[in-house]
Amino acid sequence: MAVSAYVFIETAQAKAKDVNRFAKKIEGVKACHAVTGPYDVVAFVEAPDISVLGEFVVAKIQNIPGVIRTLTNVVAE
Repeated sequence: MAVSAYVFIETAQAKAKDVNRFAKKIEGVKACHAVTGPYDVVAFVEAPDISVLGEFVVAKIQNIPGVIRTLTNVVAE
Protein backbone atom coordinates (compact mmCIF):
# COMPACT_ATOMS: atom_id res chain seq x y z
CA MET A 1 0.00 0.00 0.00
CA ALA A 2 1.38 3.42 -0.96
CA VAL A 3 2.25 5.84 1.82
CA SER A 4 2.47 9.62 1.86
CA ALA A 5 4.44 11.73 4.30
CA TYR A 6 5.52 15.26 5.07
CA VAL A 7 9.27 15.56 5.54
CA PHE A 8 10.32 18.58 7.59
CA ILE A 9 13.88 19.55 6.72
CA GLU A 10 16.30 21.66 8.76
CA THR A 11 19.07 23.15 6.63
CA ALA A 12 22.37 24.88 7.22
CA GLN A 13 22.21 28.66 7.32
CA ALA A 14 21.33 30.22 3.94
CA LYS A 15 20.80 26.80 2.29
CA ALA A 16 16.98 26.55 2.35
CA LYS A 17 16.49 27.75 -1.23
CA ASP A 18 19.21 25.42 -2.54
CA VAL A 19 17.82 22.40 -0.67
CA ASN A 20 14.29 23.23 -1.83
CA ARG A 21 15.39 23.52 -5.46
CA PHE A 22 17.29 20.22 -5.30
CA ALA A 23 14.53 18.31 -3.46
CA LYS A 24 11.89 19.33 -6.01
CA LYS A 25 13.82 17.40 -8.67
CA ILE A 26 13.79 14.08 -6.77
CA GLU A 27 11.33 11.48 -8.05
CA GLY A 28 8.80 10.79 -5.30
CA VAL A 29 8.73 14.38 -4.05
CA LYS A 30 5.26 15.60 -5.01
CA ALA A 31 5.58 19.13 -3.55
CA CYS A 32 8.31 21.04 -1.77
CA HIS A 33 8.44 24.52 -0.24
CA ALA A 34 10.87 26.70 1.67
CA VAL A 35 8.97 27.83 4.78
CA THR A 36 9.32 29.87 7.95
CA GLY A 37 9.42 28.34 11.42
CA PRO A 38 11.61 25.73 13.11
CA TYR A 39 12.14 23.87 9.82
CA ASP A 40 13.37 25.45 6.61
CA VAL A 41 11.84 23.21 3.93
CA VAL A 42 8.77 20.97 3.89
CA ALA A 43 8.43 18.21 1.28
CA PHE A 44 5.36 16.09 0.55
CA VAL A 45 6.52 12.67 -0.61
CA GLU A 46 5.00 9.38 -1.73
CA ALA A 47 6.48 5.88 -1.66
CA PRO A 48 5.17 2.36 -2.35
CA ASP A 49 5.44 1.32 1.31
CA ILE A 50 6.85 2.41 4.68
CA SER A 51 10.13 0.56 4.18
CA VAL A 52 10.81 2.30 0.87
CA LEU A 53 9.80 5.62 2.45
CA GLY A 54 12.45 5.21 5.16
CA GLU A 55 15.12 4.33 2.64
CA PHE A 56 14.03 7.24 0.43
CA VAL A 57 14.35 9.80 3.24
CA VAL A 58 17.78 8.54 4.31
CA ALA A 59 19.26 7.98 0.84
CA LYS A 60 17.73 10.89 -1.06
CA ILE A 61 16.62 13.70 1.24
CA GLN A 62 19.23 13.45 3.99
CA ASN A 63 22.00 13.33 1.38
CA ILE A 64 21.11 16.71 -0.14
CA PRO A 65 24.00 19.10 0.54
CA GLY A 66 22.99 21.51 3.30
CA VAL A 67 20.50 19.22 5.08
CA ILE A 68 21.15 19.03 8.82
CA ARG A 69 18.25 16.82 9.94
CA THR A 70 14.78 15.67 8.97
CA LEU A 71 11.52 14.81 10.70
CA THR A 72 9.10 12.57 8.81
CA ASN A 73 5.38 12.59 9.54
CA VAL A 74 3.45 9.83 7.78
CA VAL A 75 -0.05 10.76 6.61
CA ALA A 76 -2.57 8.76 8.67
CA GLU A 77 -5.78 9.29 6.69
